Amino acid sequence: MKLKNKEAWESWVSKNTDDYGKACIDVARGVMEELDNGKDFDCHKIISDADDRLNIGGITGFMAGAVAQMVVTCHERGKEFQKQWNKEYGVEDSKGVVNPALLTISLED
Repeated sequence: MKLKNKEAWESWVSKNTDDYGKACIDVARGVMEELDNGKDFDCHKIISDADDRLNIGGITGFMAGAVAQMVVTCHERGKEFQKQWNKEYGVEDSKGVVNPALLTISLED
């Protein structure tokens, strides 16, 4: 993997050994390996494909957000991934990573 922040990656790997955390690590690793090939990508597709390929069993929205944060922080193409990820949620020019687990509820009168 083409890591720009190996220290952060190794820290996440060492701290996430339970099934839930390890699933996020495994999917993030799969995503970053795909990004290494330099092709264009759809963030949700690349995450879903990694989840399917690794037979994780379907990650949650919160887990996908954690994967996105790891990719953004650790991979050389992280900024590119962040821009595309946030754009898919209608957010431009953000310094952070959109959390897809947040809900917006609209009440009509």
